[in-house]
Amino acid sequence: AVSCRLACGDAEGRLEALFGRVRAIQGKSGRFDMLLCVGNFFGSTSDTEWAEYRTGAKKAPIPTFVLGANNQETVCYFPDVNGCELAENITYLGRRGLFSSTSGLQIAYLSGTESQDEPAPAYSFSSKDVTELKTSLLSTPNFKGVDILLTSPWPRDVGSFANSPGEIDTKKCGSTLVSDVAASLKPRYHFAALEKTYYERLPYRNHTVLQETPQHVSRFIALADVGNTSKKKYLYAFSIVPMSLMDPAELVKQPQDVTENPYRKSRKEAQKTKTLMCAEEEPACQFFFDLNKHQGQKRPSDGKERGNSQPKQAKKPPQPTGPCWFCLASPEVEKHLVVSIGTHCYLALAKGGLLPDHVLILPIGHYQSVVDLSSEVMEEVTKYKSALKEFFRSKGKRYVLFERNYRSQHLQLQVIPLPLDCTSEDIKESFITQAQEQQIDLLEIPEHSDITQVAQPGTPYFYVELDTGEKLFHRIRRSFPLQFGR
Repeated sequence: AVSCRLACGDAEGRLEALFGRVRAIQGKSGRFDMLLCVGNFFGSTSDTEWAEYRTGAKKAPIPTFVLGANNQETVCYFPDVNGCELAENITYLGRRGLFSSTSGLQIAYLSGTESQDEPAPAYSFSSKDVTELKTSLLSTPNFKGVDILLTSPWPRDVGSFANSPGEIDTKKCGSTLVSDVAASLKPRYHFAALEKTYYERLPYRNHTVLQETPQHVSRFIALADVGNTSKKKYLYAFSIVPMSLMDPAELVKQPQDVTENPYRKSRKEAQKTKTLMCAEEEPACQFFFDLNKHQGQKRPSDGKERGNSQPKQAKKPPQPTGPCWFCLASPEVEKHLVVSIGTHCYLALAKGGLLPDHVLILPIGHYQSVVDLSSEVMEEVTKYKSALKEFFRSKGKRYVLFERNYRSQHLQLQVIPLPLDCTSEDIKESFITQAQEQQIDLLEIPEHSDITQVAQPGTPYFYVELDTGEKLFHRIRRSFPLQFGR
């Protein structure tokens, strides 16, 4: 379960230098699972180098995850604020949230720099973003902390009670909101950049000695910019076992050089407000769940509808090239299998079902994959999913759903019921183990992100979704076993 990761400071668009160094390290030390980039991934001169990666002429040698813009100039490189694939092997995580890797690592992230304005500019976060990020995580049962926290700015006061951060004055530099996030989320590793220097702080405690039960320690590491002339460290390799898989006694071991918590004061205040906050912000505790419920309905932010409020003209779905077994208007469709017909979608029993209640969610019009769906159709798919979840739960079951967008004309979401005692972990493990046996990379994608963020229309893929919203994804590059999902 040990994962070897790399973290990197401001790349500033110097992708050849960065990926060249990563290749050299992998050549010497073996493969790393992923590269996590904090600070400015793009710079003012990124265009020529970036074009080669964006078009696929060059490919990152390792799955690379980046934070968003820290200034207006680089906002244009991030087409979707909620996170998306920027190029093959390079993914923008999004404005804020939690990313769970396939190995079970919990990685919290917050993009941009601190802003006092509400709503914050596209390259910043506000106290509201921080409150929502904290609330969504702290409301999960038995929350002990996250494995990794990624931010671009340093946390204010990180140098208190610690080794010197050199020329950086941590009482004036960095963000108090980032300190607040770090105090609440208790990351085992916190990476930041933007100050063009390397600083590895002594580990600090997350509990008050003799007053609270011992907790794991946190390590803060700031990284310099890629290819800096002073030879300051910009790449950091580390091995980590997910917290969820560790022996609790091992997890809370305190190293000899552990220090007091630098955010002690802000933590006391945070503890006070936490009780109030959860009482006041009841909906916020569920905010990710709510987002899923109304997927496709953009809610006005603070009463100001962004951009043009004219209703979008619904796109006419493309027409099939030949006879299609699943278009409801087609004579080929087997109407005796249809269970329910909505406005944009219908539900049908699977013709060769794995179980008697194996069903398909299908669009009435001709769409090839989930990625091609318009927001109205997507919204109805979501309603069907929650209705099926409720129905199966009433029968003491849960479901797993999969889609194979490969050698298929019409979108079919296969929904298969399973006994409730199959846990999410069991289901994911079954898929991942089977995939590994067939040399298929099945990767977990952030639970609250959308499939459209990782796949473009026309991209062949295989995709699994649990009724908890957890998702696994494989981009099909050559061939793919057609019966794999079954």
